[in-house]
Amino acid sequence: MSTLKFIVKRLLISVVILFFVALIIYVLMRCLPTSYVEAIARQKSMQPGSKSFEEWMAQLNAAYGMDRGMVAGFFHWIGQALRGHFGDSWFYTVPVTQKFRETIWLSFVIGAIAMFFELIIAIPLGVIAARKQYSKTDYTISVLAVAGISLPTFFFASLLKLVFSVHLKWFDLFGLVGRNYEQLTALGKLLDKAHHLVLPIVTLVVISVGSLMRYTRTNMLEVLNADYIRTARAKGLSERKVIYRHAFRNTLIPLVTIVGGSLPGLFSGALITETLFSIPGIGLTSYNAMVAGDIPFSMFYLTFLAILTLLGNLISDILYAVVDPRVRLA
Repeated sequence: MSTLKFIVKRLLISVVILFFVALIIYVLMRCLPTSYVEAIARQKSMQPGSKSFEEWMAQLNAAYGMDRGMVAGFFHWIGQALRGHFGDSWFYTVPVTQKFRETIWLSFVIGAIAMFFELIIAIPLGVIAARKQYSKTDYTISVLAVAGISLPTFFFASLLKLVFSVHLKWFDLFGLVGRNYEQLTALGKLLDKAHHLVLPIVTLVVISVGSLMRYTRTNMLEVLNADYIRTARAKGLSERKVIYRHAFRNTLIPLVTIVGGSLPGLFSGALITETLFSIPGIGLTSYNAMVAGDIPFSMFYLTFLAILTLLGNLISDILYAVVDPRVRLA
């Protein structure tokens, strides 16, 4: 029952936090220096015999509910959102939820695959570096980790495209599908999309694996220097049992925070990577919407990320009790 009480308490706190986060997001969106409404009003006012820019602005603001005050507009948006109505995207001219459903799963697949490779690469290498501290292996892994952390996304992605797309011509520069996509079989279409996702996924893995690798190494070193590890070795346990049965289990505790906090990243989309490779995921979609001043889509997207962040923190807290029996949620 203590676990249930903890979850209910955290959910209630999360609702309060989400309310104020949504309020801040709404105020920021309303204070944008430009919006898609202004662009449409300016475009329509330039047509022959059309109404003035001010008249079009008043008409469009009334149609989109932008003629309300800040507070009234926010509570109107909250009321609509609780009923599942988030309005139409100004930029994409379709319902916000429809555009979201069309793009979110592509970003999720990319993020999930990248996270899978990140975990299976970073954690073992971090453990190996800690076991062989100050050795050539440790220095090599540390250098690779620092290089991955230091590489800007746009630079590394551009370097990959220069080498593998321009010079070697193994991959296309942009897009999710090739020119002959429509003539391919179902399996061929799947393989074509997978082929176009190789470079974006490699980019995400390389720029993300370094920080997790260093984090694993640091925590593993702290655990290996603990008293109970020296006691386990003094009892004659094999090094393998000491590392993987005692030390690694306690190293998982801080790693749970990283994994739980990565939940929003699975759905938020890699904005820079998707933009550079023209992958039509939620990252590129939200970028275009924000640049165009698309308030309905931006509001929905940012609020969705806030919900995922709160959910990720809750999952991390629950996983603490699973990984470490000493932790009690009560």
